[in-house]
Amino acid sequence: MVKFVIERDLLLKSLSHVQSVVERRQTIPILSNVLLEANTENGGTLLLRATDNELEISDKTQANVEKTGSITVSAHKLYDIVKKMPDGAQIECAYQEDTAQLMVKSGRARFALPTIPAEGFPTMTLESAPFSFVLTTAELQGLIDRTQFAISTEETRYNLNGIYLHEKTGENPVLKAAATDGHRLATAEVALPKGASGMPGVIIPRKTIGELTKLIAETAQDVTIWVSENQIRFSFGDVILSSRLIDGTYPDYDKVIPQGNDKFLEVDSASLTTVVDRVAVISEKSRGIKLSLKKGALIVSANSSDEGMAEDEMEAGYDAEPLEIGFNYRYLLDILAQVKGGTVRFSLLDGTSPVVIQDANDPSALYVLMPMRV
Repeated sequence: MVKFVIERDLLLKSLSHVQSVVERRQTIPILSNVLLEANTENGGTLLLRATDNELEISDKTQANVEKTGSITVSAHKLYDIVKKMPDGAQIECAYQEDTAQLMVKSGRARFALPTIPAEGFPTMTLESAPFSFVLTTAELQGLIDRTQFAISTEETRYNLNGIYLHEKTGENPVLKAAATDGHRLATAEVALPKGASGMPGVIIPRKTIGELTKLIAETAQDVTIWVSENQIRFSFGDVILSSRLIDGTYPDYDKVIPQGNDKFLEVDSASLTTVVDRVAVISEKSRGIKLSLKKGALIVSANSSDEGMAEDEMEAGYDAEPLEIGFNYRYLLDILAQVKGGTVRFSLLDGTSPVVIQDANDPSALYVLMPMRV
Protein backbone atom coordinates (compact mmCIF):
# COMPACT_ATOMS: atom_id res chain seq x y z
CA MET A 1 0.00 0.00 0.00
CA VAL A 2 1.48 3.32 -1.21
CA LYS A 3 4.87 3.27 -2.87
CA PHE A 4 6.17 5.89 -5.25
CA VAL A 5 9.32 7.58 -6.48
CA ILE A 6 9.32 11.29 -7.16
CA GLU A 7 11.79 14.01 -8.04
CA ARG A 8 12.72 16.09 -5.02
CA ASP A 9 11.88 19.44 -6.64
CA LEU A 10 8.37 18.32 -7.64
CA LEU A 11 7.60 17.00 -4.16
CA LEU A 12 9.06 20.07 -2.47
CA LYS A 13 6.98 22.43 -4.61
CA SER A 14 3.75 20.60 -3.83
CA LEU A 15 4.57 20.31 -0.13
CA SER A 16 5.35 24.02 0.02
CA HIS A 17 1.86 24.72 -1.32
CA VAL A 18 -0.01 22.59 1.21
CA GLN A 19 2.06 22.44 4.41
CA SER A 20 1.68 26.12 5.32
CA VAL A 21 -2.01 25.48 6.04
CA VAL A 22 -1.06 23.15 8.90
CA GLU A 23 -0.76 24.80 12.32
CA ARG A 24 2.43 23.95 14.23
CA ARG A 25 0.44 23.49 17.43
CA GLN A 26 -2.44 21.16 16.72
CA THR A 27 -4.65 19.37 19.25
CA ILE A 28 -6.13 17.02 16.62
CA PRO A 29 -3.24 14.75 15.47
CA ILE A 30 -4.48 14.06 11.94
CA LEU A 31 -4.69 17.80 11.20
CA SER A 32 -0.90 17.93 11.65
CA ASN A 33 -0.57 15.56 8.70
CA VAL A 34 -0.61 15.81 4.94
CA LEU A 35 -2.62 13.29 2.95
CA LEU A 36 -0.61 11.47 0.27
CA GLU A 37 -2.70 9.72 -2.37
CA ALA A 38 -0.83 7.80 -5.08
CA ASN A 39 -2.58 6.87 -8.34
CA THR A 40 -1.49 5.37 -11.65
CA GLU A 41 -3.65 7.71 -13.75
CA ASN A 42 -1.92 9.82 -16.42
CA GLY A 43 1.33 7.92 -16.01
CA GLY A 44 1.33 8.22 -12.23
CA THR A 45 0.21 11.10 -9.99
CA LEU A 46 0.57 12.04 -6.35
CA LEU A 47 -2.18 14.10 -4.73
CA LEU A 48 -1.24 16.03 -1.59
CA ARG A 49 -3.87 17.61 0.65
CA ALA A 50 -3.67 19.52 3.95
CA THR A 51 -6.34 21.24 6.02
CA ASP A 52 -7.04 22.96 9.32
CA ASN A 53 -10.79 22.28 8.97
CA GLU A 54 -11.36 25.88 7.84
CA LEU A 55 -8.95 26.00 4.91
CA GLU A 56 -7.77 23.24 2.59
CA ILE A 57 -5.12 23.19 -0.13
CA SER A 58 -4.51 20.29 -2.50
CA ASP A 59 -1.91 19.86 -5.22
CA LYS A 60 -1.37 17.14 -7.80
CA THR A 61 2.02 16.33 -9.30
CA GLN A 62 3.68 13.63 -11.41
CA ALA A 63 5.22 10.59 -9.71
CA ASN A 64 6.35 7.07 -10.59
CA VAL A 65 3.72 5.09 -8.68
CA GLU A 66 4.44 1.43 -7.90
CA LYS A 67 1.64 0.85 -5.38
CA THR A 68 -1.54 2.91 -5.24
CA GLY A 69 -3.22 3.98 -2.03
CA SER A 70 -3.29 6.76 0.51
CA ILE A 71 -1.76 7.57 3.90
CA THR A 72 -1.17 10.61 6.09
CA VAL A 73 2.14 11.72 7.59
CA SER A 74 3.44 14.78 9.44
CA ALA A 75 3.29 17.67 6.97
CA HIS A 76 6.05 19.78 8.51
CA LYS A 77 8.36 16.84 9.17
CA LEU A 78 8.11 15.56 5.59
CA TYR A 79 8.57 19.08 4.24
CA ASP A 80 11.67 19.64 6.38
CA ILE A 81 13.16 16.32 5.22
CA VAL A 82 12.53 16.94 1.51
CA LYS A 83 13.81 20.52 1.77
CA LYS A 84 17.17 19.26 3.04
CA MET A 85 17.61 16.77 0.19
CA PRO A 86 19.93 17.81 -2.68
CA ASP A 87 18.51 19.32 -5.87
CA GLY A 88 17.56 16.72 -8.45
CA ALA A 89 17.45 13.86 -5.92
CA GLN A 90 15.02 11.00 -6.41
CA ILE A 91 12.92 10.32 -3.32
CA GLU A 92 11.25 6.98 -2.63
CA CYS A 93 8.31 6.81 -0.23
CA ALA A 94 6.89 3.44 0.79
CA TYR A 95 4.41 2.48 3.50
CA GLN A 96 5.49 -0.34 5.83
CA GLU A 97 2.43 -2.17 7.14
CA ASP A 98 4.26 -4.02 9.94
CA THR A 99 5.45 -0.78 11.57
CA ALA A 100 2.76 1.59 10.24
CA GLN A 101 5.53 3.93 9.11
CA LEU A 102 6.30 5.74 5.90
CA MET A 103 9.84 4.98 4.80
CA VAL A 104 11.44 7.93 2.99
CA LYS A 105 14.67 7.17 1.14
CA SER A 106 17.02 9.18 -1.01
CA GLY A 107 20.58 8.15 -1.75
CA ARG A 108 21.99 6.84 1.53
CA ALA A 109 19.52 8.79 3.68
CA ARG A 110 16.72 6.89 5.41
CA PHE A 111 13.79 8.19 7.45
CA ALA A 112 10.88 6.37 9.11
CA LEU A 113 7.86 8.55 9.86
CA PRO A 114 4.78 7.55 11.91
CA THR A 115 1.49 7.62 9.99
CA ILE A 116 -2.24 7.88 10.58
CA PRO A 117 -4.67 6.07 8.25
CA ALA A 118 -6.18 8.25 5.53
CA GLU A 119 -9.74 7.17 6.36
CA GLY A 120 -10.00 9.74 9.16
CA PHE A 121 -8.63 12.65 7.13
CA PRO A 122 -11.26 15.41 6.76
CA THR A 123 -12.15 16.72 3.31
CA MET A 124 -13.90 19.99 2.50
CA THR A 125 -16.60 19.07 0.00
CA LEU A 126 -18.11 21.82 -2.12
CA GLU A 127 -21.55 20.27 -2.58
CA SER A 128 -23.17 23.14 -4.48
CA ALA A 129 -21.59 26.27 -5.94
CA PRO A 130 -24.20 28.37 -7.76
CA PHE A 131 -21.64 31.00 -8.78
CA SER A 132 -18.53 30.31 -10.83
CA PHE A 133 -16.31 32.79 -12.65
CA VAL A 134 -12.77 33.35 -13.88
CA LEU A 135 -10.30 36.10 -13.00
CA THR A 136 -6.78 36.61 -14.32
CA THR A 137 -4.09 36.33 -11.68
CA ALA A 138 -3.38 40.03 -12.21
CA GLU A 139 -7.01 40.90 -11.43
CA LEU A 140 -7.14 38.71 -8.33
CA GLN A 141 -3.77 39.94 -7.13
CA GLY A 142 -4.85 43.54 -7.65
CA LEU A 143 -7.99 43.07 -5.55
CA ILE A 144 -5.98 41.47 -2.74
CA ASP A 145 -2.87 43.66 -2.77
CA ARG A 146 -4.84 46.89 -2.67
CA THR A 147 -7.05 45.87 0.26
CA GLN A 148 -5.50 43.21 2.50
CA PHE A 149 -3.39 45.63 4.55
CA ALA A 150 -6.60 47.13 5.97
CA ILE A 151 -8.01 43.83 7.29
CA SER A 152 -8.75 44.07 11.00
CA THR A 153 -6.69 41.92 13.37
CA GLU A 154 -9.11 42.32 16.28
CA GLU A 155 -10.58 38.87 16.82
CA THR A 156 -13.64 40.35 18.57
CA ARG A 157 -14.62 42.03 15.30
CA TYR A 158 -14.66 38.74 13.43
CA ASN A 159 -16.71 40.09 10.51
CA LEU A 160 -13.85 42.49 9.72
CA ASN A 161 -11.19 39.74 9.79
CA GLY A 162 -11.19 39.30 6.03
CA ILE A 163 -11.79 40.82 2.61
CA TYR A 164 -15.39 41.47 1.60
CA LEU A 165 -15.85 40.34 -2.02
CA HIS A 166 -19.11 41.43 -3.62
CA GLU A 167 -20.92 42.67 -6.70
CA LYS A 168 -21.62 46.37 -7.20
CA THR A 169 -24.42 46.95 -9.66
CA GLY A 170 -24.87 50.05 -11.79
CA GLU A 171 -24.19 51.25 -15.30
CA ASN A 172 -20.89 49.36 -15.26
CA PRO A 173 -21.20 46.44 -12.79
CA VAL A 174 -18.00 45.55 -10.96
CA LEU A 175 -16.62 42.89 -8.64
CA LYS A 176 -15.40 44.78 -5.60
CA ALA A 177 -13.12 43.97 -2.67
CA ALA A 178 -13.19 45.93 0.58
CA ALA A 179 -11.35 45.76 3.90
CA THR A 180 -11.42 47.96 6.98
CA ASP A 181 -10.17 47.95 10.56
CA GLY A 182 -12.14 51.02 11.64
CA HIS A 183 -9.18 53.36 11.15
CA ARG A 184 -8.88 52.98 7.38
CA LEU A 185 -10.87 51.59 4.50
CA ALA A 186 -9.49 50.12 1.29
CA THR A 187 -11.54 49.22 -1.78
CA ALA A 188 -10.60 47.93 -5.23
CA GLU A 189 -12.62 46.72 -8.19
CA VAL A 190 -12.48 44.93 -11.53
CA ALA A 191 -15.08 44.55 -14.26
CA LEU A 192 -17.73 42.04 -13.20
CA PRO A 193 -16.72 38.66 -14.68
CA LYS A 194 -19.23 36.42 -16.41
CA GLY A 195 -20.87 34.15 -13.86
CA ALA A 196 -20.55 36.51 -10.89
CA SER A 197 -23.78 38.41 -11.50
CA GLY A 198 -26.13 38.07 -8.53
CA MET A 199 -23.43 36.69 -6.26
CA PRO A 200 -24.03 37.53 -2.59
CA GLY A 201 -21.26 39.34 -0.73
CA VAL A 202 -18.79 36.97 0.98
CA ILE A 203 -16.08 37.56 3.59
CA ILE A 204 -12.85 35.68 2.82
CA PRO A 205 -10.79 35.03 6.00
CA ARG A 206 -7.40 36.67 6.54
CA LYS A 207 -5.51 33.33 6.61
CA THR A 208 -7.07 32.33 3.28
CA ILE A 209 -5.99 35.65 1.77
CA GLY A 210 -2.42 35.00 2.93
CA GLU A 211 -2.33 31.58 1.28
CA LEU A 212 -3.89 32.96 -1.90
CA THR A 213 -1.16 35.58 -2.10
CA LYS A 214 1.53 32.87 -2.06
CA LEU A 215 -0.19 30.83 -4.77
CA ILE A 216 -0.78 33.82 -7.03
CA ALA A 217 2.92 34.66 -6.91
CA GLU A 218 3.76 31.30 -8.52
CA THR A 219 1.42 31.32 -11.51
CA ALA A 220 0.31 33.44 -14.42
CA GLN A 221 -2.70 31.33 -15.44
CA ASP A 222 -6.31 32.33 -14.94
CA VAL A 223 -8.01 31.45 -11.65
CA THR A 224 -11.41 29.76 -11.54
CA ILE A 225 -13.48 30.70 -8.50
CA TRP A 226 -16.55 28.92 -7.13
CA VAL A 227 -18.76 30.49 -4.45
CA SER A 228 -21.37 28.72 -2.34
CA GLU A 229 -23.32 29.80 0.72
CA ASN A 230 -20.49 29.09 3.15
CA GLN A 231 -17.44 28.20 1.05
CA ILE A 232 -15.21 29.60 -1.66
CA ARG A 233 -12.83 27.65 -3.88
CA PHE A 234 -9.94 28.82 -6.07
CA SER A 235 -8.42 26.61 -8.78
CA PHE A 236 -4.91 27.31 -10.05
CA GLY A 237 -4.74 24.32 -12.38
CA ASP A 238 -3.47 21.40 -10.28
CA VAL A 239 -3.58 23.47 -7.08
CA ILE A 240 -6.97 23.96 -5.42
CA LEU A 241 -7.63 26.12 -2.37
CA SER A 242 -10.94 25.70 -0.54
CA SER A 243 -12.01 27.85 2.39
CA ARG A 244 -14.93 28.37 4.69
CA LEU A 245 -16.31 31.91 4.63
CA ILE A 246 -16.69 34.15 7.65
CA ASP A 247 -20.28 33.94 8.83
CA GLY A 248 -21.25 37.53 9.48
CA THR A 249 -22.59 40.74 7.98
CA TYR A 250 -20.09 43.20 6.57
CA PRO A 251 -20.79 46.84 7.48
CA ASP A 252 -22.10 49.26 4.87
CA TYR A 253 -18.73 50.86 4.16
CA ASP A 254 -20.21 53.31 1.63
CA LYS A 255 -21.52 55.31 4.59
CA VAL A 256 -17.99 56.20 5.75
CA ILE A 257 -16.77 57.41 2.34
CA PRO A 258 -16.93 61.23 2.47
CA GLN A 259 -18.85 62.88 -0.35
CA GLY A 260 -18.33 66.56 0.45
CA ASN A 261 -14.55 66.89 0.66
CA ASP A 262 -13.74 70.01 -1.38
CA LYS A 263 -10.00 70.55 -0.91
CA PHE A 264 -7.58 68.63 -3.11
CA LEU A 265 -3.92 67.84 -2.73
CA GLU A 266 -1.89 66.16 -5.47
CA VAL A 267 1.68 65.11 -4.83
CA ASP A 268 4.22 62.62 -6.12
CA SER A 269 3.62 59.40 -4.23
CA ALA A 270 7.24 58.21 -4.15
CA SER A 271 8.47 61.58 -2.89
CA LEU A 272 5.80 61.73 -0.19
CA THR A 273 6.63 58.18 0.87
CA THR A 274 10.30 59.15 1.28
CA VAL A 275 9.46 62.28 3.28
CA VAL A 276 6.96 60.54 5.57
CA ASP A 277 9.34 57.65 6.18
CA ARG A 278 12.15 60.08 7.03
CA VAL A 279 10.11 62.25 9.39
CA ALA A 280 8.56 59.18 11.06
CA VAL A 281 11.92 58.42 12.69
CA ILE A 282 10.77 60.86 15.39
CA SER A 283 7.36 59.17 15.72
CA GLU A 284 8.27 55.54 16.41
CA LYS A 285 6.27 55.55 19.66
CA SER A 286 3.35 57.88 18.94
CA ARG A 287 3.19 57.03 15.20
CA GLY A 288 1.71 60.46 14.63
CA ILE A 289 2.81 62.89 11.90
CA LYS A 290 1.31 66.18 10.79
CA LEU A 291 0.67 67.36 7.24
CA SER A 292 0.56 71.14 6.90
CA LEU A 293 -0.86 72.26 3.55
CA LYS A 294 -0.39 75.64 1.95
CA LYS A 295 -0.52 76.83 -1.65
CA GLY A 296 2.05 74.94 -3.69
CA ALA A 297 3.68 73.19 -0.74
CA LEU A 298 3.31 70.44 1.83
CA ILE A 299 5.17 70.31 5.16
CA VAL A 300 5.41 66.95 6.93
CA SER A 301 6.41 67.16 10.59
CA ALA A 302 6.61 65.23 13.83
CA ASN A 303 7.13 66.51 17.35
CA SER A 304 7.76 64.50 20.50
CA SER A 305 8.91 65.59 23.94
CA ASP A 306 10.75 62.27 24.25
CA GLU A 307 12.09 61.79 20.72
CA GLY A 308 12.60 65.32 19.35
CA MET A 309 11.34 67.15 16.26
CA ALA A 310 11.46 66.58 12.50
CA GLU A 311 10.20 68.62 9.54
CA ASP A 312 10.48 68.29 5.78
CA GLU A 313 8.91 70.36 3.02
CA MET A 314 8.07 69.39 -0.55
CA GLU A 315 6.31 70.84 -3.58
CA ALA A 316 2.65 69.93 -3.91
CA GLY A 317 -0.40 70.71 -5.97
CA TYR A 318 -2.65 72.49 -3.46
CA ASP A 319 -4.64 75.68 -4.04
CA ALA A 320 -7.02 75.99 -1.06
CA GLU A 321 -6.73 77.70 2.32
CA PRO A 322 -4.04 76.40 4.70
CA LEU A 323 -4.95 73.20 6.52
CA GLU A 324 -3.28 70.94 9.10
CA ILE A 325 -4.14 67.29 9.62
CA GLY A 326 -2.51 64.41 11.50
CA PHE A 327 -2.20 60.75 10.52
CA ASN A 328 -0.81 57.49 11.80
CA TYR A 329 2.25 57.38 9.55
CA ARG A 330 2.16 53.58 9.18
CA TYR A 331 -1.41 53.67 7.91
CA LEU A 332 -0.48 56.40 5.44
CA LEU A 333 2.57 54.49 4.19
CA ASP A 334 0.45 51.35 3.68
CA ILE A 335 -1.84 53.30 1.36
CA LEU A 336 0.98 55.08 -0.48
CA ALA A 337 2.55 51.68 -1.20
CA GLN A 338 -0.47 50.85 -3.36
CA VAL A 339 -0.19 53.96 -5.54
CA LYS A 340 1.64 52.80 -8.66
CA GLY A 341 0.78 55.65 -11.01
CA GLY A 342 3.10 58.33 -9.63
CA THR A 343 0.64 60.92 -8.37
CA VAL A 344 -1.50 60.48 -5.26
CA ARG A 345 -4.63 62.59 -4.76
CA PHE A 346 -6.04 63.55 -1.35
CA SER A 347 -9.59 64.87 -0.98
CA LEU A 348 -9.98 66.74 2.31
CA LEU A 349 -12.62 68.71 4.19
CA ASP A 350 -10.85 69.91 7.35
CA GLY A 351 -8.34 68.74 9.95
CA THR A 352 -10.69 66.37 11.76
CA SER A 353 -12.68 64.65 9.01
CA PRO A 354 -11.89 61.44 7.07
CA VAL A 355 -9.73 61.84 3.97
CA VAL A 356 -10.20 60.10 0.62
CA ILE A 357 -6.95 58.98 -1.03
CA GLN A 358 -6.64 57.71 -4.60
CA ASP A 359 -4.09 56.97 -7.25
CA ALA A 360 -4.66 59.92 -9.62
CA ASN A 361 -4.15 57.56 -12.57
CA ASP A 362 -6.22 54.61 -11.33
CA PRO A 363 -9.77 55.29 -10.08
CA SER A 364 -10.45 51.57 -9.52
CA ALA A 365 -9.06 51.74 -5.98
CA LEU A 366 -10.14 54.08 -3.20
CA TYR A 367 -8.89 54.54 0.35
CA VAL A 368 -10.36 56.36 3.34
CA LEU A 369 -8.06 57.31 6.22
CA MET A 370 -9.20 58.63 9.59
CA PRO A 371 -7.11 61.51 10.97
CA MET A 372 -5.48 61.41 14.41
CA ARG A 373 -4.59 64.11 16.89
CA VAL A 374 -0.90 65.02 16.91
